[in-house]
Amino acid sequence: MPSAHRYALYLAPTGPWRELGSRWLGRCADTGAALPPLPGQPEAARDWTEAPRHYGLHATLKPPFRLRPGATPRDVDAAARQLAAGDSAFAIQLECEPLRGFLAWRIAATDAEGRARINALAAAAVRGLDDLRAPATADELARRQAHALSSEQQAMLARWGYPYVFDTFTFHITLTGKLDGAALEQARAGIAAFADPLRGQPMAVPGVSVYVQPQAGADFIVARHYPFDGGHVDAAGAAYLQGPATA
Repeated sequence: MPSAHRYALYLAPTGPWRELGSRWLGRCADTGAALPPLPGQPEAARDWTEAPRHYGLHATLKPPFRLRPGATPRDVDAAARQLAAGDSAFAIQLECEPLRGFLAWRIAATDAEGRARINALAAAAVRGLDDLRAPATADELARRQAHALSSEQQAMLARWGYPYVFDTFTFHITLTGKLDGAALEQARAGIAAFADPLRGQPMAVPGVSVYVQPQAGADFIVARHYPFDGGHVDAAGAAYLQGPATA
């Protein structure tokens, strides 16, 4: 099986957050299948969710990357296993808030412990898989630099290939593309209609997941989930983690 175009280490939402969030986006990341909308979901949500639907419901830990020469899919699998083995299950509290012009579930302001655990996990993911990452191309850097980045974000982009890591990292489960004005408020109301009953209900974080983009431009799908208690659970993209290990 050939390598996927890109790999990423994500946190896959769990429980009702996964079920409802996936329905809101309209696609299951584990199978790639289209999902029916939620009851009463605004028709405009199809447009609002186009960008995050492409990536599947997730929270970024290690952003999507191409493999460097000499690195293999099995190396990604091994790195994800090693990362998962170094942590334990926990839970986080979520709330819907805007971030850089889009809406996302973010860690509640009162959940300092959950934020600290997530930040540590994301930092370990960025470092732990970076040896497998091909350097960002000039086009990839230019696309990122088209957005207004701070000097610190520019430095992260140059070193790690992504501007929002370590001190510039903000945990989020993306629910819309960039919106403004009335569309942002309409989307927020649409999300609240199904998510408000989840307020105060923690979301379990039992492990990490590798998502893959099989070909350039293709939607991301889950390859494998890695529970912190060991083992793994395969999903639709598992074949993209096969192949020989680095010699």
